[in-house]
Amino acid sequence: MSFILQQQGPFGLFFAFAIAHSLADFPLQGDYLARVKQRRNASTMFEWVAALTAHSLIHAGAVWIVSGSMMFGFIELVLHWLVDLGKGEGKYGYATDQTLHLSCKAVYVVLMALGITLS
Repeated sequence: MSFILQQQGPFGLFFAFAIAHSLADFPLQGDYLARVKQRRNASTMFEWVAALTAHSLIHAGAVWIVSGSMMFGFIELVLHWLVDLGKGEGKYGYATDQTLHLSCKAVYVVLMALGITLS
């Protein structure tokens, strides 16, 4: 069980995930990653995949730090990559993108509150 969940309960844990998400999606992303993680803005396929993966790794690290679970961090890497791929390809907009990301965090909270940490 994470320290935050123990000390603050599920709502405190979700709040910590939301704060970490905001930090990773805004100041830690920067203009370059925000632009090039979209395939149409990258010069090469490698640049696009590297930018999208780097951005997703920042989120994975944030989830790992908050949850204490490397597996939740890995799951976040994959899910964040896929959600941002969909947004970058124009499948949905900003509101849906953010809702999907925060929904992932809500699922992590529920799993952790149930004692499922995937450590």
